[in-house]
Amino acid sequence: MSPASKTVRQSVSLPAKVAAQVRNLAKNRRLSSNRMLVELIENGIEAEKRKQQEFFELAEKFRNATDPEETKQLGDKLGRMVFGG
Repeated sequence: MSPASKTVRQSVSLPAKVAAQVRNLAKNRRLSSNRMLVELIENGIEAEKRKQQEFFELAEKFRNATDPEETKQLGDKLGRMVFGG
């Protein structure tokens, strides 16, 4: 077994509502709850990476912007990404 495919047993406590959602998703996709959790976690990690990449691209545009209106719009968008809203 290669190091990349090695599995690690991890215990996680889930709220009952989340656990029920995971079971329902797994049942609908004909997967085990464990496999469904792995897929959800992998998807979440990829989403976080995309979000971070979008942030850095937006920050770069903000730094390079020369038009005051564009700078304001980009700054507002950055603020929403960081603080929500």
